[in-house]
Amino acid sequence: MKKYLLLLLPLLILSCKNEDPEATGKPAETTADTLQKDITKRIMGEETVELSLEQANKLAELPLACLQTEYPNKLGQTLENKEALGEPHELHPAFYGCFDWHSSVHGHWALVNLLKTFPKLEKAEQIREILKNSLSAENIRGELEYFQREESDSYERTYGWAWLLKLSEALKTWDDPLAKELDQNLQPLTDLIVNRYLEFLPKLNYPIRVGEHTNTAFGLSLAYDYAQATKNEELDQMISNRARNFYLKDDGCPIGWEPSGYDFLSPCLEEVDLMRKVLPKNAFSLWIDDFLPQLKDEDFMMNVAEVSDRTDGKLVHLDGLNFSRAWVFYGLAADYPEEFGHLKTLADKHVAYSFPNLVGDSYEGGHWLGSFALYALQESKRLK
Repeated sequence: MKKYLLLLLPLLILSCKNEDPEATGKPAETTADTLQKDITKRIMGEETVELSLEQANKLAELPLACLQTEYPNKLGQTLENKEALGEPHELHPAFYGCFDWHSSVHGHWALVNLLKTFPKLEKAEQIREILKNSLSAENIRGELEYFQREESDSYERTYGWAWLLKLSEALKTWDDPLAKELDQNLQPLTDLIVNRYLEFLPKLNYPIRVGEHTNTAFGLSLAYDYAQATKNEELDQMISNRARNFYLKDDGCPIGWEPSGYDFLSPCLEEVDLMRKVLPKNAFSLWIDDFLPQLKDEDFMMNVAEVSDRTDGKLVHLDGLNFSRAWVFYGLAADYPEEFGHLKTLADKHVAYSFPNLVGDSYEGGHWLGSFALYALQESKRLK
């Protein structure tokens, strides 16, 4: 605890000043500054941090700035012939912006979730119009055609698949006429992705244990949320069975080896997050005693991942790692307050390091990190 206080002392000193920015000539406090103070108070045990309307408006700016930005663009396309070449908006009429397909998908997810939680967002009408135009039935048919190409069987497997189901889940759980329209439009692509999971998972003999897109635990975790929310028993059972087959016998995860230089996911912690969801509480408690028993130690410490260059698209992944670690810690603290309640302080520390860098960040991070921050803050809300 003393280490946290020493690290945050400069922030506490600054937050005690109440100067008029016009009188002092200093810039007005930013949304990042506000959240930084909220997190500091929480670490000091004073209050719970919450996502405010002001902060939501700022987070909404990130996907708004990129959903219709076509270039630069990373297609990740396997070409069957020269006729398969095309501009991003031609190949992906719904999800062509934000540098790559999956970032566009979770950018849509972020806007849907922000609008659900804060219907009075400053740009609510603009967001609704963008969502309606982007997720039109015609555009989704175009996306479906791309996925039905023979060369696209493994396209966005399973990271983009997971975010597509997360978007579908968000629409299905939003009580709004627009959501019903968009969900209906998206359903053919949702069905295809569900079928891709059901076809692929029985063939995957070994899980993929990396800190980037192909991490199996992450892909299963988000898909499991969708299966639970929609009561899709077949997908639910498939994921539960495969998670047990892949991970139930794991022990002694070498979390001290993390992170790798480009990680935005923790291989150890993403596995914890999935097993927290699929195992009964007693079984999970026994499992984690073998897998990562140190998480139960109230003095457990994990340094934030430090970013040396936020203009480097790979190095900035580490900001995402801080957010993804945080959502795992928040989830544990929410479901097991007696055993893991102490982890919320560690989660706050990770958010506090990376959140102030979202606003005004370079495009390398700005096109995707807002979704990760929002997901972490949503998990934080479960701690109430």
